[in-house]
Amino acid sequence: MKFAITTIAMLLATANATASADQRIATFDLGSLDTLDALGLNEQVVGVPKASLPDYLEQYAADDVTDIGGLRSPDMDSLGESEPSLILYTGRQGEWEEELGEIAPLLNTSLQGDDYLTSFDANVRELASRLAVESKAEEALVTLHAEIETQREALSNAPRTLVVTHNGGNLMLNQHPVVHDVLGIATVEMPASVTSETRGTRTFTPLSPEAVSEIDPEVVLVVDRSAAIGDEPADADALAKTLLDAGAEKARVVMLTPALWYLSGGGLQSLALQVEEVAAALN
Repeated sequence: MKFAITTIAMLLATANATASADQRIATFDLGSLDTLDALGLNEQVVGVPKASLPDYLEQYAADDVTDIGGLRSPDMDSLGESEPSLILYTGRQGEWEEELGEIAPLLNTSLQGDDYLTSFDANVRELASRLAVESKAEEALVTLHAEIETQREALSNAPRTLVVTHNGGNLMLNQHPVVHDVLGIATVEMPASVTSETRGTRTFTPLSPEAVSEIDPEVVLVVDRSAAIGDEPADADALAKTLLDAGAEKARVVMLTPALWYLSGGGLQSLALQVEEVAAALN
């Protein structure tokens, strides 16, 4: 069943009339940007990282919105010139937290904790509270949760699914919370031949074509980091052939929308779109 983003938009059509007018928001968090957009608060957005905008948020590339730099390279001068009263940021901008705080008050909108939906709901409610659109946010959350529950039930007998990230021709395991926690798709057990690597505070699990064959998935969902950041994208047909040649005969490769899954996420619109994509791939 296709999740209608327009349903949320219709529920929130009057949000501008009730929103607080005293906030000028610069956001490095694209998930929060799409929540603000869904809540009808577009006129209060004064700065975004334009080079990273996914297609469904391309309207924020307009000249009346300031380009505040990259997700990992904030433009402090431009950010200051946008005169924000609130800056939204995530861990990607953590090393600039002090400098950002000298420009305007900050709100860290990273999704915290092990319960993705609980953290997601808290972020939406926090933004709504700061902008006086609480009732609209609650309506949107009710609609979204109802659709998630519908899709969880529809996917209760989903095919054996592996989620991977593609980066520079390599694959890594991606235990994506939208797939496994929100939609309840079972994770697949890793064979003994698959080992993880720790780099700093992060752990990565590389997957060779032979490892994918040993895992024996029916569907491989691919988050293409390379495509999302402007590098050479994965070739879906070539990837499918490589996996087939390695013995993964049952694996059907499905490419997820790169920017949606790697750059935005965590917003009212992006979570709805992600649920829709997974449902379309697995139903």
